Amino acid sequence: MIVAVASFGIRSAGIVAAVSSAVWFDFFLTVPYNHLTIDNRGDIETTVLLVVIGAAVTELAIWGRRQQARASRQNGYLAGVMTASGAVAEGGSTEELIDHVSAELIAVLEIDGCRFAEGNGRHDAPRLNQDGSVTRGSHQLKVERDGLPTNAEIELVVQHAGVAKGRLLLTASARIVRPDLEQRLVAVALADQVGAALSSQLAQTP
Repeated sequence: MIVAVASFGIRSAGIVAAVSSAVWFDFFLTVPYNHLTIDNRGDIETTVLLVVIGAAVTELAIWGRRQQARASRQNGYLAGVMTASGAVAEGGSTEELIDHVSAELIAVLEIDGCRFAEGNGRHDAPRLNQDGSVTRGSHQLKVERDGLPTNAEIELVVQHAGVAKGRLLLTASARIVRPDLEQRLVAVALADQVGAALSSQLAQTP
């Protein structure tokens, strides 16, 4: 029973099941029977093992579910980047690509909005950099601890071959979000697809 409940990966349920099993083992199967008392050292060790095993199985189940969720997210990120890359290769509409990438960025970073703007932007604005760091001026922000800035749009420079083609302005004003480094690097990769499309469009302009 302990293993069955713990395998669901809910820590509280697993611990409760482990403790309950230990209590009922003590009450029904140890001398003196029908009392919450244990006189035998072997029974004490068995009771302790029931709790320890239940807790261990619960933690393993939680770890497994986290790994599964992470793998699922990574597949989703890869699918988004591949879709954008395919659109660039097929020479589709740049506007449609920007709309697609904006939607992907909102999903990946869990932000509220995203829009494209031309120009190099402001030097004092928050910026998501190519290495996944987020800075405001010369100060690097601790996104994992404090979240993305909510009081200003965050600039993600759209570039190709080191040349800026514009900016994607990210909005995270409704709530604090803390995308990890992997999520931020995926955002950079998506922006680079827009940069490649804009570069190709300019090259085709007579």
